[in-house]
Amino acid sequence: MAQDLFQAPDYYFLDDLLSEEHKLVREATREWVKRSVTPIIEEAAQKAEFPTSIINGLAEIGAFGPYIPEEYGGAGLDQISYGLIMQEIERGDSGVRSTASVQSSLVMYPIYKFGSEEQKRKYLPKLASGELMGCFGLTEPNHGSNPGGMETKIKDIGDHYLLNGAKMWISNAPFADISIVWAKNEEGRIKGLIVERGMEGFTTPETHNKWSLRASSTGELIFDNVKIPKDYILPNKDGLGAPLQCLDSARYGIAWGAIGAAMDCYDTALRYSKERIQFGKPIASFQLQQKKLAEMITEITKAQFLTFRLGQLRNEGRATSAHISMAKRNNVDMALNIAREARQVLGAMGITGEYSIMRHMMNLESVITYEGTHDIHLLITGFDITGIPAFQ
Repeated sequence: MAQDLFQAPDYYFLDDLLSEEHKLVREATREWVKRSVTPIIEEAAQKAEFPTSIINGLAEIGAFGPYIPEEYGGAGLDQISYGLIMQEIERGDSGVRSTASVQSSLVMYPIYKFGSEEQKRKYLPKLASGELMGCFGLTEPNHGSNPGGMETKIKDIGDHYLLNGAKMWISNAPFADISIVWAKNEEGRIKGLIVERGMEGFTTPETHNKWSLRASSTGELIFDNVKIPKDYILPNKDGLGAPLQCLDSARYGIAWGAIGAAMDCYDTALRYSKERIQFGKPIASFQLQQKKLAEMITEITKAQFLTFRLGQLRNEGRATSAHISMAKRNNVDMALNIAREARQVLGAMGITGEYSIMRHMMNLESVITYEGTHDIHLLITGFDITGIPAFQ
């Protein structure tokens, strides 16, 4: 088992801008990742298994709903702390960060923002502790980038609703205890509802044969005349804006998380380049390798400050969906490019499980597509600056 020697790059001394609480939260998460994730994650990815043993640890470090108020079981932290937690977890693995992101931003967040007081008190503390795990059902077989076209429906039967339809590419689905599902009512209005495992007609088949996010559990949500009690509807917001607001929170976490993956690839490549001898000297002494490494640290540094500023705007309530789209698109693209360059620095060794780079690269191929594809996020920025929607 390789020792985790990761050292985080901070080329422009961003730490000087962080509070002591921010640094404590980050260090606690970093140490947990070194202790509990990196020793097991390569084997989990090779076996295509989600390591359920880490769920309690994720809860203990506050990775589930860190910004949810303490009265509902969260840690009551700010948005920069949330981002730093996601950064450190994705430094370990994108799939593990996906599990934490989904639980926080796509399950706990909608219950907290749109749920009734009874729903908050019933579910949030158990979700924060990891006693319950959740997933988020928006994407459908025929509707990815256009979620407004969803075909999943709820029908009012009087004392309950009947839910029919299907969702796919759902992280956590195979083991989730509850699902936050978005469906259209008979008037075509999108509603959020809580679906519990065990409801008759509800199944969650697992998705197999993935080359990416292999240590993450992905599946489908199938609804065949599932009876939904009326008090399982999220009462305080409906329409497409509700799930998109959840995705804003998740995309924000991804923007931070991608930096973690990039930092791990850079740190691995830098260390390897100093140790690998060719032509009688370390390959770090050659210009082309220095070019790769210098460009990596430049792009990481730019992403760190873009995302730190976004965190400040989130704390102030001033960050827009377009701001978040820019950071998600930029940072994941940056991380994927760094993973590819770092793999080249390691040569053939870069494709082996002895190093994390190839796993990060494969994971990031999913991250660049989910929760808004690379192209759609560009069009969101284009719409924001021109006022003309290119996707309608």
